[in-house]
Amino acid sequence: MSSLNTYLYQIASPILMILGTVGCIINIVVFRRKNLRKNPCSIYFIAYNIANFMYIYSSLLSSTLSIGYNIDYSIYSIVICRLRFYAILIFSILSPFYLVLASVDRVFITSPNALTRQRSTCRLAYICIGIGTLFWTLSYSHALIFTDIVQLGPNFIMCTPPPGAYYIFTTYFEIIKEITVISLMLIFGIIYIKNIQNLGRIQATIDISAVRTMPKHNSNSFSRKDRQWILMLFMEITIYGLCSSPFAMYLIYAQITQNQIKTNERLELENMISFIFIFTAAIPFCTACYTNLIVSKTFRTEVKKIFNTR
Repeated sequence: MSSLNTYLYQIASPILMILGTVGCIINIVVFRRKNLRKNPCSIYFIAYNIANFMYIYSSLLSSTLSIGYNIDYSIYSIVICRLRFYAILIFSILSPFYLVLASVDRVFITSPNALTRQRSTCRLAYICIGIGTLFWTLSYSHALIFTDIVQLGPNFIMCTPPPGAYYIFTTYFEIIKEITVISLMLIFGIIYIKNIQNLGRIQATIDISAVRTMPKHNSNSFSRKDRQWILMLFMEITIYGLCSSPFAMYLIYAQITQNQIKTNERLELENMISFIFIFTAAIPFCTACYTNLIVSKTFRTEVKKIFNTR
């Protein structure tokens, strides 16, 4: 069983890191292009991919080294240990947080109410990203104080929250975080899908003074591009939910069974499953570019322009 995890993190994890790194860079370059960055959703996607990139090199890299190659520098320095754990917590929440913000923006832009649609602005995107990033940065500051280097067994030392109240707090916090994030994504996703369906039925004339000013010949193009933004976001939310849910369910299981007496075989099996779910939870941070290429013609066109411009 341990060899399965070793091979997973020695082979699959480095491949995932390379794909994720290339994908994040391509996404950031594409979404910063002049014809896309005027859309608020593009700003959220840029922040999302920056957070993904940082997560890859704070969490996935350290997991690859420690599990796959038995290299863990965090167990030799309490400073590195706390900074590493803090970075993992920060970027694991910022990435889905930006997706939630993007979902709210799509709820605004698909609203039948013209005044609500006007709330989808780049200025609001920058404000929400700035305030949200500051909030989560401060909220997780406890990791810089309480995280420790803990000996969990013979020859098994790990940088982790120490057993006790703080470990229980961080575990339940992660469970609540995953449930809340997935629930919010689902709720907002349902709302903007319903909004799109309602907009398709509306035949009334829209008051021009209440909507964004744009040339008439671009109205259909705007509509098509907005649908593609929504489709890209929907794919990101779906993949995040599918890949993150197993780890959240494992955390719930671990808390329910923490006081049970377990055999060595069961502990080894649970350990293997936890490492597999940690790996699958990292997949959404690495695949955004490739799902965008599949679902969005606009994104594919922009990528072609980038590679053709030399």
